[in-house]
Amino acid sequence: MTYRDKENKFFPYYFFEVTLVALFTVETALILAVLFPPAVGGEIDFSAQYSPRPEWYFLFLYQLTKYFPGAWTFVGAVLLPGLAFGVLLLAPFLDSGTATVLRERKAAAVTGFGLLAAAIALTLLALV
Repeated sequence: MTYRDKENKFFPYYFFEVTLVALFTVETALILAVLFPPAVGGEIDFSAQYSPRPEWYFLFLYQLTKYFPGAWTFVGAVLLPGLAFGVLLLAPFLDSGTATVLRERKAAAVTGFGLLAAAIALTLLALV
């Protein structure tokens, strides 16, 4: 009897074991979900005024649209964010210097940190 004869093959032996472990894991998760259901949340107050707010990663755009009401909404919702994203996309082509130190690439540093600071400031303003 050689070593090869003693080892089990993947199919059907190990495949059966892996399938059993997967089924027991799913069954355990289902039993725990039934025994400990998640909390649904607080009750809804239907008399309160509804004020929709976007998620945190869109708050700077939400705040930007407040500065451009009415017919100017397109500028705050599409044009300015599109220009900012375009600058970020074109940044490697606009500043193609060979320097690797950030102090020597002042235009890229000011542009990048300026856009980041604007997004952070607008997000914080939207939270207030």
